[in-house]
Amino acid sequence: MAAVAGVVFPGGLRQDGLPAALSDPARLAAVRATGLLDTGPEEAFDDLAQLASTVTGCARAVIALVDERRSFWKSAVGVDPATRQDPVGEGFCGVLVGLGGEPFVVDDAATDLRTRDHPSVVAAGIGAWAGYPVLGPGGDVLGGMYVIDDVPHRWRPGELKSLATLSRAVSNELNLRRTLTTAREALTASRDLARSLQDSLLPPALVPVPGLDVAASYLPAHGDRVVGDFYDLFQATGRWWCTVMGDVCGHGAEAAKVTALARYTLRAEATRHLSPATILANLNTAMLDQRGSDRFLTAAYATFRATSGGVAGRLCTAGHPPALIRRADGRVHPVGRTGTLLGVLREVKLTDVRFRLRPGDTLLLYTDGATEARPPATDPDAVRPQFGEDALARVLAECGGMTAEQVVTHVGQAIARHDHGRPDDDTALLALRVPPGTGDRQRRGTWNFAVAA
Repeated sequence: MAAVAGVVFPGGLRQDGLPAALSDPARLAAVRATGLLDTGPEEAFDDLAQLASTVTGCARAVIALVDERRSFWKSAVGVDPATRQDPVGEGFCGVLVGLGGEPFVVDDAATDLRTRDHPSVVAAGIGAWAGYPVLGPGGDVLGGMYVIDDVPHRWRPGELKSLATLSRAVSNELNLRRTLTTAREALTASRDLARSLQDSLLPPALVPVPGLDVAASYLPAHGDRVVGDFYDLFQATGRWWCTVMGDVCGHGAEAAKVTALARYTLRAEATRHLSPATILANLNTAMLDQRGSDRFLTAAYATFRATSGGVAGRLCTAGHPPALIRRADGRVHPVGRTGTLLGVLREVKLTDVRFRLRPGDTLLLYTDGATEARPPATDPDAVRPQFGEDALARVLAECGGMTAEQVVTHVGQAIARHDHGRPDDDTALLALRVPPGTGDRQRRGTWNFAVAA
């Protein structure tokens, strides 16, 4: 059975009508050298597959490794988790191998002359298909990253560019793992350097903010991974202050480099703009213009100032979890409108949301390590429930009468109880609290504040 009709494969066809490149010994050796065939899901790949689904709006996204007879799904979004592979002739990923590094894009699988007679169009409910190759260090096509829409889909240039970028990120991840086996000492030194760089990007002590009680904590992941969680708090101009919580995709030296670019770009932009959405949009442009990796970034950024009744500010989230506000009466609610993550698309949608903090109110910024914390794996088949947004809100609601430092300590301890003190991901927390009676002290002309690291 031919994979598709009317497509010329540089290496020709096998006797079964599939691309001869599928059986190339050097390519198959490179696939096996990844060590990923028949392995379980991993966060690094699941994050990229989920991002592919998000940026295209497709319910299904797959990262696959292809040998001579099957397509093994290392990560799959929107499909039965029990299904981890299919015969190579039943899908289009083998086409990517046969094309030798070129993408394969179909807007309408039922009418496209190349695919309309392929049985998987009906059997798998394929309306549209877009895939890009995953390449090994020698240029061999190891498989592909692809998305499937249930209905015809006219692929926009931005969507295809994002898929190309994400497939390169998958290739880079695979190639980095290959390099680890032959350059362990060099990688260890790189990890140490990246960790030192990341630590240097976290303020050793938060600067005093008049009228506010502030505190932050950084909880490193279990093991020696270096990830890109970061936070900052600084005075922008005049009475205006800024705070940011960010999370760079992935780990290692590349993540640390993006963290450095983000932090210093944000500080520079804060002297020229007060709109968080404008500042984050300019960071997105800087990341794309100075692109040295395929990392992306999520962030929650707030600009605020003291008022006679507490704090007034604006907050923008770019692919990041919303901030939480705990009111003095114990009510907790999110603030922030979901926006586009940074470093992938040239056009981003970001929105400023106004907020106010009154005496006794607390604003909590956090990275997804807080909500996605899981108990350690004691059984590969055991369910590992996430800590979750609801639990985080409940824990924050318990913080009545606590200082900012006590808030981040209480929240951090609750997360540690859930993951048994062995977090899979770094977690950063930052709390801004208006002390009770602030308005009275301001009217009397006095300012009291506490600062915690």
